[in-house]
Amino acid sequence: MAPGEPFSQRRIGLTGGIASGKSSVGHWLAQQGLPVLDADQFAREALEPDSQATRTVLQRYGSSVQIKGGTAINRAALGRIVFQDPDERRWLEQLIHPIVRERFDQELSLHAKTPAVVLMIPLLFEAGLESLCSEIWLVDCDESQQLKRLIARDGLSPEAAQARIAAQWPLNRKRGLADHVLANRGQPGGWRPQARAFLTKVPAG
Repeated sequence: MAPGEPFSQRRIGLTGGIASGKSSVGHWLAQQGLPVLDADQFAREALEPDSQATRTVLQRYGSSVQIKGGTAINRAALGRIVFQDPDERRWLEQLIHPIVRERFDQELSLHAKTPAVVLMIPLLFEAGLESLCSEIWLVDCDESQQLKRLIARDGLSPEAAQARIAAQWPLNRKRGLADHVLANRGQPGGWRPQARAFLTKVPAG
């Protein structure tokens, strides 16, 4: 659950497992006129060529993740390392999460007068970012659906897809921590009536 302290604006924390459908819900919320602040985008920007974080990653992994002849990271190669080794994943998260948190603080300051904003954060609970949100929406699906979608979306083997799912908290752990759970099962977009009801509901407090 989001903390009980009052906010001057409605801050919807949008989270869920990998390939659960967060991006579709985020896109729909943007269509409703809400600014969507995307943690994945901030993380990608943190690892742009020649950034401080990129230099730190290249110092650790060297040519195994370096695009030949440049200062850019081969993200697929980096992904293979961190999703196979929990210690390496934790190291990368400890590098990137503070940068992402700082970006959220900056963007929220820019949107301070906006009545409602969306914070799309896949690792919201894992990164301890609940305090940024006035309410938390979880996009939920069956684990078998999650695995199938991830294999189709990213072209991964079942083993690689399972490793990426296992790197996050299981959905059944997140369900009890969310204020609202959006069921993304069955028909594509079947979650929209639920989302519309959650959006029009006046937040408590």
